[in-house]
Amino acid sequence: MGHVPPVLCDPLRNRGTAFTPAERAELGLTGQLPSAVETLDQQTSRAYAQLNQQPTDLAKYIYLDTLHDRNETLYFRLLLDHLPELLPVVYDPTVGEAIQQWSRDYRRSRAVYLSIDRPNDVRASFENLGLGPDDVDLIVVSDAQQILGIGDWGVNGTDISIGKLAVYTAAAGIHPGRVIAVNLDVGTDNQILLNDPMYLGNRHARVTGGAYDDFVALYLSTVAELFPRAVLHFEDFGPSNARRILVDNAANHRIFNDDLQGTGAIVLAAVISGLKVTEQSFAEQRLVVFGAGTAGTGMADQISAAMVRGGLTSEQAKSRVWLIDEDGLVADDMDGLPEYQSAYARPAAEVRDWERTGGKIDLLTVVQRVEPTILIGTSTVHGAFTQEVVEALCAGVDRPILLPLSNPTSRIEVLPEQAIPWSKGKALVAAGIPVDPVTYDGTTYTIGQANNALLYPGLGLGTIVAGAEHITDGMLLAAANAVAAQADVAEPGSSLLPPVRNLRASSAVVAVAVAEAAVEDGVATAAPDDLVRTVHDAMWQPTYEAPATATEQENDR
Repeated sequence: MGHVPPVLCDPLRNRGTAFTPAERAELGLTGQLPSAVETLDQQTSRAYAQLNQQPTDLAKYIYLDTLHDRNETLYFRLLLDHLPELLPVVYDPTVGEAIQQWSRDYRRSRAVYLSIDRPNDVRASFENLGLGPDDVDLIVVSDAQQILGIGDWGVNGTDISIGKLAVYTAAAGIHPGRVIAVNLDVGTDNQILLNDPMYLGNRHARVTGGAYDDFVALYLSTVAELFPRAVLHFEDFGPSNARRILVDNAANHRIFNDDLQGTGAIVLAAVISGLKVTEQSFAEQRLVVFGAGTAGTGMADQISAAMVRGGLTSEQAKSRVWLIDEDGLVADDMDGLPEYQSAYARPAAEVRDWERTGGKIDLLTVVQRVEPTILIGTSTVHGAFTQEVVEALCAGVDRPILLPLSNPTSRIEVLPEQAIPWSKGKALVAAGIPVDPVTYDGTTYTIGQANNALLYPGLGLGTIVAGAEHITDGMLLAAANAVAAQADVAEPGSSLLPPVRNLRASSAVVAVAVAEAAVEDGVATAAPDDLVRTVHDAMWQPTYEAPATATEQENDR
């Protein structure tokens, strides 16, 4: 068929078999669709049945991706109806597998691609979208240097930005027509990609230094000028770049880094819940982070900031944090410490007489010496929290908070089914993966998942509704408190975090709290009288609205 009406090619307006006979006549669709006129419910049932015929999660990902490209309303309705089941398919962990095949499986583009080799194209790349300054609420950008647990994947990492936006829409109702996914193609150091004849990105090593910083600055200045109301979400940048970009630009842009701030805030929510059980304050905590990369140091930042709010000075708070990386306990006499670790480096004199294994101070020694109240794992070292480590943790503190957050399952530091009995039920556990409840000594322990999706969609929506000029620490804390408040920890074995199945309602609660905090912090440009109603009204619903008219179609041609 040589001509396809524009409405069938526009995933935001297409409703396929749901077009009525009158609509088909009006839109020039007569004879172009089967006779049956279906409801969205009927379409969703068929799509779910088709999805379940797919043999693998990657096949399901591809099916959903093609549905996304064809009919966004149906895609998001299907996602919403089966959110706990499909979140791991449309994002982590299945998106990691899809990214590795992205150039070979390339189907269609849903993103803006910015090449460091063509900086003069940056402005035109956005202007070609035909969107005005008030038409964009959210932009997710990645340079794909440090994706999930798989590392550098260059332009293949585009699906990270697209997947993140899908979660924003499904969880918090950010309008799918008011978002942009962006890939910053600065090259790749992944030799597999550079040697792959099908790779679609720039075929050179990653550009670093001043040229890289200039390119990021050009991106930021361009989008801030063209779309001044948009939240600028950064995702999966390398550790040193991520932190530097955030620190250098937070005061001047509406910027948010989920790996640093979102991950830190969701862990903060788990700790807030844990402290309700232990009846302690943040100022009393001692934190050990095993795995001191972007996520781990972001968690340390959030928890130490909470310690300051709890009455400590900044220096006192930092003195209650111990970071461990592959070289052991981070101390200030180590060569080449990255800036993001140096703030928490222990004085060499303080640890000079601590036991060393292979020349470094290991996890067990740190746990025995520090007696931490909170132990976090972001190392991706499977089994690092051994029985000896867990027992040492519980010997030092009566009810330690234990958060093995690495994923997938093959990388988690300890499985909750091991940690609960090893701790004799004393450890307060949340994990980075979904796990089944654990029964020990007559008590069933529900294990909360520290999933950023519980927090960042609501944070984004609250920021948009308030028109916040910046994302403040107060807004992050409000988001963490709002998540924690939705977990009832009164009963033994209760989860420290709410379940993902209530994500839509949960995100609305978070958004209201964030918008209120934006007003309190003086960064809001809008302060609606009824925030709850305003938030709910702002949430896009996957329902069929009035279809485009034939006149509108003609204007599209």
